[in-house]
This record gives sequence, structure tokens and C-alpha cells, in this order.
Amino acid sequence: MKNSSNTITGTLTLFFVLGLLSILIGIIFSIIAFDSVSAQDGLAGMYALFGLIPVVIIMIIDRICVWKLGPKKVNKVQFYIAGIFIVLFILNWIRLQLQ
Repeated sequence: MKNSSNTITGTLTLFFVLGLLSILIGIIFSIIAFDSVSAQDGLAGMYALFGLIPVVIIMIIDRICVWKLGPKKVNKVQFYIAGIFIVLFILNWIRLQLQ
């Protein structure tokens, strides 16, 4: 019987999946922006690439935490962090609607 934590789907976490998606979207956007004729679009592509640096750092930290603690514990903490951000976003939206 295989241990599911050794397979690639057993070690996926929320931040890792979101990081992969943002890197993929950021690279596609940067390539499209670099192929544009305006200098502003080229700069936007460079800013998008520089914006991927924190994403890569978070993904590296995520992989270290999964290696040390296991994917279940790391996913639990990451879902709590994501839930707190969603609650703060909703509270800010309500605050802006009341102004």
C-alpha cells in the first residue's frame, strides 16, 4: 500500500497551487506585454516578472514547511490564513459600502 504523502498529489498545498497558477499567468502576461509595441506595456511585463519574486519565495518556504511538518498541518494553517484574508476583505468591502 502506497503512502499518499509521497505522491505529488499528496504533497500539494493551497499556497503551492496558487503559486504555480500565478507564476503561469504572470509569465503568459509578461510574454504578451513584451511583444507589444509600447514601452509602457514592456514595463508592465517587467513589473509582473518582478512581482513573481515574492511568490517564488513563498513557494520555497511552503515546500520547506511541507518537508518538515507534513502537508496536512501546512494545509490547515494555510486555509486559516486564507480564511482570515477573505474575512478581512469582506469586512473592508462592508466598510466601504457604509461610507
